[in-house]
Amino acid sequence: MRLLLLLWALALLLASAEAVKEYLFKDCSQSGFCRRNRHYARQIAQNGAVPPYTIDKSTITIGDNQILGTVRKTLPKKGHVDFPWQIFVLEGDSLRLKIDEDRSAIPVEKLDKNRYAGAIDAAFGSLPESKTVKVDKKNAAFGKDEFTYLFGPNLAYTVKVQYSPVKFTIYRDSRPEIVINENNFLNIEHFRLERENHAHINPDLETDFDMFRDSFSDAKNDAKPFGPEAVAVDVELNGFKHVYGIPEHADSLSLKDTTRSNWPYRLFNVDIFEYETDSRMPMYGAIPLLIGVKPDAAVGVFWANSADTFVDIKKADSVNAHWISENGVFDMVIILGDAPADINHKFGLLTGFAALPQEFALGYHQCRWNYNDVEDVLGINAQMDEHLFPYDTIWLDIEYADKKQYFTWNPATFGEKDLMLRELDATGRNLVVIIDPHLKTGYEVSDYVDTHKIGIKAPGNSTYKGHCWPGESLWIDSMNPLAQAYWDTLFALSKGLFLDTHTNVHLWNDMNEPSVFNGPETSSPRDNVHYGDIEHRSVHNLWGKTFHELTFNSLTKRLASTNRQRPFILTRSYFAGSQRTSAMWTGDNMATWEYLQASVPMVLTSNVVNMPFAGADVGGFFGDPSKELLTRWYQTGIWYPFFRAHAHIDSRRREPWVPEIPFWRL
Repeated sequence: MRLLLLLWALALLLASAEAVKEYLFKDCSQSGFCRRNRHYARQIAQNGAVPPYTIDKSTITIGDNQILGTVRKTLPKKGHVDFPWQIFVLEGDSLRLKIDEDRSAIPVEKLDKNRYAGAIDAAFGSLPESKTVKVDKKNAAFGKDEFTYLFGPNLAYTVKVQYSPVKFTIYRDSRPEIVINENNFLNIEHFRLERENHAHINPDLETDFDMFRDSFSDAKNDAKPFGPEAVAVDVELNGFKHVYGIPEHADSLSLKDTTRSNWPYRLFNVDIFEYETDSRMPMYGAIPLLIGVKPDAAVGVFWANSADTFVDIKKADSVNAHWISENGVFDMVIILGDAPADINHKFGLLTGFAALPQEFALGYHQCRWNYNDVEDVLGINAQMDEHLFPYDTIWLDIEYADKKQYFTWNPATFGEKDLMLRELDATGRNLVVIIDPHLKTGYEVSDYVDTHKIGIKAPGNSTYKGHCWPGESLWIDSMNPLAQAYWDTLFALSKGLFLDTHTNVHLWNDMNEPSVFNGPETSSPRDNVHYGDIEHRSVHNLWGKTFHELTFNSLTKRLASTNRQRPFILTRSYFAGSQRTSAMWTGDNMATWEYLQASVPMVLTSNVVNMPFAGADVGGFFGDPSKELLTRWYQTGIWYPFFRAHAHIDSRRREPWVPEIPFWRL
């Protein structure tokens, strides 16, 4: 009996240890904006509540490159709020719908008052106007209950704007393919002061859960200066039963129904320790592109929003996706095509395509946390030749830096780094070193960032300080143009600087979600402030992209005068558009068969959404794989576009020859 009790207690402990990760991260019921919008949707769908949104026909006008109008939200007691909307036709015959809020007169100081609209600029890599085509008034028609506009090849596409209830339907050859707001879940939480909330909240539709404060355990200090500002809508993919995309999640390729779970697919870039498989929890990257496929057509729905986002999938005869974001503008792009390849291509026309990888980057990469010193690195390099194992690149994790101070080398272990780099170059090999965005306080680099005010700021305008690998750290604000100028100097091609004049060394940007060990949900507080007086909550999912682009720009300048002009960057955090400058990998997986299996749909999903240079840690990051598992993982990994083995500092050595014959010869 005592043995049974002991085994039961042990099982309970292990189950708790496995599940404890979930307590660090909000599910929908714990996230104010998600819970409020699920409640709103239930009130509409189940209780027949009347949606407050209509379109005034008289507000619709046609400009040179846009169609404009106003969505009116009727308040429960008196008055209304108007939201201007715009429709654009984009390159590739895609359609963009944007709905904004005029907040120019709201009483909030020291912050940009506007809803953040820069996510689409970041995704496109240019102003959206450069991707916009002219609107022809001859193709427009005003009806009693709706407005229509024809566009696309041979005018085969139509957008129909229904006035009440509000709907935007996109047709292809007279067949409805996409219905925006089919179920009337459109909800834009307009600005109001807390003391006035009673006049703005509709008791038949809304709950006030966490509107003005955050009740989650480690987020209670969030100032929430704008109060509730969520934006949400449902999108019906008519006749589509299978949908894909919206990475990053350790889940199946075909997305699942989430309506009975507290975990809709969550897009919130985060350092998730030992992530679970078969999970809709957030991970390191976010590309909010959903692709529907049926035998004769494909569609893409791109939600251009960089805030914390949940996507609730309902699967029936048609898939319905309920998009819910914490803040930002309503900005959606609809892409139509004959097949998934058309969606991928048209999305590439808008957001750019992956650059042709460097030849060495397509080869095998050898990495672990950490190779100990110069002798260790050169020893691995020699053994690769001894075992006739083809490889191109060896990697160094954080321990190469002196006291984890980036842009330095540990003099005791890598004092001869120039010799190491020359020998690697002589054999045609490259080195990749890690540089993370957190900078240990109290040394030259972090002191410069602090003194020149180019770090992420706390709400009081002081440089934000938190904890990461080096201990107390600050974070460079890669959205600040002055940060780019300083980063350039750190990577300059010059004797005596960090990388000297070597051209066979490239960069790995990790922890750029950003990861903050003592932050809410292990990330930056949402009321931290970036360049332009923009709250972190508005740009969270694209901030990691700005950091790896900071590095890419600096390395491009560094190599401009050499015969190796294209840098290689690996990033853990990413957003739409990251494919233009970086490769990605699926983060800290585990050395089990389950994670080997999960790596395939994860890498495929990345490819589906136009980020093809993707891979997973061969062998699993945590733990020690069996010889058979390691062998099978190498056999799988060779088909990843990005092929790298990596291991935790506590894992046993597992270079390709370690399993010995017959395994390593397979």
